[in-house]
Amino acid sequence: MKEPVIAHNRDMQEFYFEERCHLTEWWNSAKDEDASIARARVEPSVTTRLHRLEGITERYVILEGQAMVRVGTQPPTTVAPGDVVIIPPGVAQQISNTEDTDLVFLAICTPRFTEKAYEDIDT
Repeated sequence: MKEPVIAHNRDMQEFYFEERCHLTEWWNSAKDEDASIARARVEPSVTTRLHRLEGITERYVILEGQAMVRVGTQPPTTVAPGDVVIIPPGVAQQISNTEDTDLVFLAICTPRFTEKAYEDIDT
């Protein structure tokens, strides 16, 4: 992008994604292939499907709640507000809400997320 953009997201609608989470896409535009930003919400006691993103690095920025995250071959790790999880392209990932309140985090993808990059590997 060559021009500044201010994206007003007040009217964005949350939708349920097959991964078992609710998403609000704050920024995902073909005019900006470099990155996308989504707000993800995982309900209490829900574990997302094990999946990976081909060709995309994803970053979770935990905003609310506490969870157990699995990334690649690393042991499951507890994450809480302020924590950042960096997931390289093609690495398996899954997050479990371990609390009785919603887990909320940003999912920042570079380059931007496209559904064709999503691969469900849950068995």
